[in-house]
Amino acid sequence: MPGVRKISTSAPDTSAAPASAPALLDIVTSSLEADKAIDAVVVDLAGKTTIADAMVVATGTSQRHLDTMAEKLVERLKAAGYKGVVAEGVGESSWVLIDAFDVIVHLFRAETRELYAIEKLWSVAPPAREQRVALGAD
Repeated sequence: MPGVRKISTSAPDTSAAPASAPALLDIVTSSLEADKAIDAVVVDLAGKTTIADAMVVATGTSQRHLDTMAEKLVERLKAAGYKGVVAEGVGESSWVLIDAFDVIVHLFRAETRELYAIEKLWSVAPPAREQRVALGAD
């Protein structure tokens, strides 16, 4: 998908994914692309957690941009039959979280995304400094 990077955090899952998971992720990434999300990234959570199959992280240019992306995404998911999608932080923060069942969406302002670096929390290899500390080399 142009404009959306994918970060794999585990070996490819050989089991069949639920039929709705790829469709759900497709709706999420398409919606964010249509709404001009910046640097959208899909993080594969398969084998890392049971809370979701994927996490999507994207940046918005302003609070209004975050709110609009979140509201439109929730509307598009509901129109596709995904009922009960919940968005937290709309209108009140620089981080909006959308729980879309098997896909968790984080929408950030640039400075907040940089501060939390949430993609790094789910990466395969820890940063070099953490590896040195773990090995007692620091």
